[in-house]
Amino acid sequence: MTALVPRLFGELTDWFETDFPLRPFRPHDGHLIRVEDARTEHEYIVRAELPGVDPDQDIQVLVDEHVLTILAERRERKQEPHHSEFRYGMLRRSVRLPAGADAEHITATYDKGVLTVTVPLTRPASAGRKIPITVAE
Repeated sequence: MTALVPRLFGELTDWFETDFPLRPFRPHDGHLIRVEDARTEHEYIVRAELPGVDPDQDIQVLVDEHVLTILAERRERKQEPHHSEFRYGMLRRSVRLPAGADAEHITATYDKGVLTVTVPLTRPASAGRKIPITVAE
């Protein structure tokens, strides 16, 4: 029994060292949505896995200050005689849009559990420029 006491106290002190009690409650944080993204010369595409949700009622796609945010709420209830079960939760994922993104013409489609958001790019990404260095005399 004495071998368990140090380990128990070690786990408790680990919990107190996290910032959990100090972290503010943010109801819109939710769980992350699994996404993949791709970029071509003319568009930026984000595909999100959202099986089992109603795209008309449970999914929102928002754009604010070059950040694309996908919000979804999953609600599922299974009722059987003498047994019921439910699963629910908020899902959220935000990605920064690339330079040249045309936020006014973004489209979103939902097909077989996958949300595809297409962002047109109005100008190619800048390759940057080289800054000449002058030597002081």
